[in-house]
Amino acid sequence: MQIINKDLIRILAMDEIAGWHSDRMFTHEQSEDALHFHKSLPMYQETELKSLTAAAHSYGVRKILVKDESTRFGLKAFKGLGGSYAVFRLLCQRFKMNEDTAVFEDFQKKEIREKCKEIEFVTATDGNHGKGVAWASSIFGCKSHVFMPKGTVEARRKAIEDAGADTAVITDLNYDQVVDYAGKLAQEKGWILVQDTSWEGYEEVPCRIIEGYLTMAAETENQMKGYRPTHIFLQAGVGSMAGGIAAYYLNRYQEDPPRITIVEPETVACVYLSAEMADGKPHTVEGDPVTIMAGLNCGTPCSVIWPVLRDGVSFYTACADIITQKGMRAYANPLAGDPRIISGESGAVTYGLLLEILKDNELKSLWKMDDKSVILLINTEGATDPEGYDRIVKNE
Repeated sequence: MQIINKDLIRILAMDEIAGWHSDRMFTHEQSEDALHFHKSLPMYQETELKSLTAAAHSYGVRKILVKDESTRFGLKAFKGLGGSYAVFRLLCQRFKMNEDTAVFEDFQKKEIREKCKEIEFVTATDGNHGKGVAWASSIFGCKSHVFMPKGTVEARRKAIEDAGADTAVITDLNYDQVVDYAGKLAQEKGWILVQDTSWEGYEEVPCRIIEGYLTMAAETENQMKGYRPTHIFLQAGVGSMAGGIAAYYLNRYQEDPPRITIVEPETVACVYLSAEMADGKPHTVEGDPVTIMAGLNCGTPCSVIWPVLRDGVSFYTACADIITQKGMRAYANPLAGDPRIISGESGAVTYGLLLEILKDNELKSLWKMDDKSVILLINTEGATDPEGYDRIVKNE
């Protein structure tokens, strides 16, 4: 293990990784199952895989590819993939429908729609997950209740309400406390908890959410047209998306896996902390950390995905907020010929970090990046806080 401190980045580089793969969890086959369901949604449209060709040429790497989730389902974020797939699987169980063959159209029957009106979901969110659950509940005709930690901007609360939530409330709690609160409400009121993190006794739903995220991987692989990523940068809050996508590629390319980098805010880097402790267990960042990367402001890693994050990752990084600001501006003002990408605070941190690496010969060598490197990023959100986005991109 090697610890490197730069002005704006803390880096934990693993001398070697244990390696992770499973024939049962987060596989290519499961990604195809999720994609099959998502394609049955009338609002489904594959998101673009954008190539930053000029940037790649400028920095001496083969490709920089960005899976742009800013347009997914009109929600400006990828989270609807996990929320909709989990709600779908839960409803299949409720109505004793075959989960392997059922599609969205099966839920349009009058008797099913009437029963769906009686079902209520609840979740805690730092923004995009709650919007995804609210939207997913609404398209099936169910109710939803969404609770957010203190510091959440009103624009994100309003977006959750607009997506279909019956309740959308900003609390005076931190993220982990809001998760506990939502769980207690589920027990008291008979609501169904749809949470994108896990703990002992609550693992099936988070697994379904992560499987839903694998649609991004299935689409990306089809879009790469024979190329395979050598490096993947994944932003982490609780780590569900990051771990799921990492697991997919570690399973898919066991003989020659890509180098996985986890990217977190410096103030709430719970995956970084857990790796640094080196005792094999997930650890919590205590208190009320502050970061502009609201979607990543989570204090405890998801337990069900923690083994992937522990055993399959080459680099853990904790980045100052200015790193994601740099990424947002670079996406918004690309080199000539490259597409413009609208990326919010949680979406752009991986690009901001990548640019810092590519500009630093020491770091570029550490990551083993050269003219053969194919680098994959995911823009996980668009301008989910429009005023904040404009302020940062205009450098005000």
